[in-house]
Amino acid sequence: MRKAQSLPHSRRLLVEERRRLIVSFVEEHGRATVEELATHFGTSAVTIRGDLEALAQASAITRSHGGALPVGQSATASDTPLNIKETRWHAQKLRIGQAAAKLIRDGETIILDSGSTTVEIARQVRQMKFESLTVITNALNIALELSGLPNIRVMMLGGLLRPVSYSLVGPDAEQALARLSADRLFLGVDGLDPVVGVTTPDPLEASLNALMIRVSRETVAVLDASKLGQRSLSVITPVDKLHQVITDSSAPSGVVEKLRQAGVEVTLV
Repeated sequence: MRKAQSLPHSRRLLVEERRRLIVSFVEEHGRATVEELATHFGTSAVTIRGDLEALAQASAITRSHGGALPVGQSATASDTPLNIKETRWHAQKLRIGQAAAKLIRDGETIILDSGSTTVEIARQVRQMKFESLTVITNALNIALELSGLPNIRVMMLGGLLRPVSYSLVGPDAEQALARLSADRLFLGVDGLDPVVGVTTPDPLEASLNALMIRVSRETVAVLDASKLGQRSLSVITPVDKLHQVITDSSAPSGVVEKLRQAGVEVTLV
């Protein structure tokens, strides 16, 4: 990731000049976070957010959860349908699901985020013997996987349905989740970059995922190695908010080492 260099503080930019330079910066680098822009232009994050909102309304940039993208890039540009995701790296996702399920203890409350890897955790849970388990999820397919099991209570979040991922998002889902708490979150992600953090293509999904992290005592990111080093539109959280990452053994050693240096436990399967 590039290191943003701030402009000389003696040079005070007019608002319109700064906004033109913001557009140029975003187009040159392909994306930019609020923090990068605040450092580069020697101003506050609040000022930058105001600039980005104004530029987005003028269609000069595309606003994202944690910053901005060049105009024309949308939240769903890289959002692959779930039925296609499930066919990719399936053997790896199965092993990840098995390893993740072993972390679950009787009597816990867990959150299963939507995704092609988290559904493998649900399939493992079906085969396990729990006396009591509560599963909170925003994924229709995961709720169906766990329905009808006598000792598993499934709590389904409401909200706006995203057909591409069978997930429910939006203010209604967040309002329901805000009243709950969980022992452990299993978070499926579209990209995990040691510098940028955990990302997903959809801003509403990112907002709900960030709340899932806040209401959980522990967060475990589950993802195949193809997602490591990737960046998507909306930032969910920096990597230091993760407790553990479970991925497959083809993970790049450099990325794994950076995660461990950030204090994240990495399990390779």
